[in-house]
Amino acid sequence: MKTKLINLQDATTFFRDGMTIMVGGFMGVGTPPRLVDALLQSGVRDLTLIANDTAFIDTGIGPLIVNGRVSKVIASHIGTNPETGRRMIAGEMEVHLVPQGTLIEQIRCGGSGLGGFLTPTGVGTVVADGKQTLQLEGKTWLLEHPLRADLALIRAHRSDRSGNLTYQLSARNFNPLIALAADITLAEPDELVETGALQPDHIITPGAVIDHIVIPQES
Repeated sequence: MKTKLINLQDATTFFRDGMTIMVGGFMGVGTPPRLVDALLQSGVRDLTLIANDTAFIDTGIGPLIVNGRVSKVIASHIGTNPETGRRMIAGEMEVHLVPQGTLIEQIRCGGSGLGGFLTPTGVGTVVADGKQTLQLEGKTWLLEHPLRADLALIRAHRSDRSGNLTYQLSARNFNPLIALAADITLAEPDELVETGALQPDHIITPGAVIDHIVIPQES
């Protein structure tokens, strides 16, 4: 069977200007640091990033913002990274703020092959601007469309050589759903083990949806 293992340099061959990239993490926790740094060092630009947030200036995907590599962000909040707000106000970067539950459901729909979903969240606010609404049983609903990406960068706690993944506590966050919603998914595990070493009940993300595993530094 063809190996899914790649080194960090190999991972950079998947980066290109203008990509849409989903990145796991919550304020940097659960964000794959080596992959994000490789993305920064590769020099690619004009990226659209889909993530829960833009973390901090020097944490998570924050350095990509600070170094001007991102043209558009789709996230649930940006308040912890003042550079994101500055660039948005200055017109240097487009920012789409999405309610957190709506954002993760958009990603889930993208990964599940669904056409969208109905939600009352945002009705009567700027969130509803330009969106289709429906009246059902006397209630107004927004139609939200799915989100997908060219590439997903996720972090796992352990991976076997087949790409089956486990996560550690809150570092799990958006990673399992983001893994499903991109054309190519790269996983950065903290630890690599042999296939069969993981307890089946502990596996959250099946190897079938992981395209490549970045070899941990200690392996």
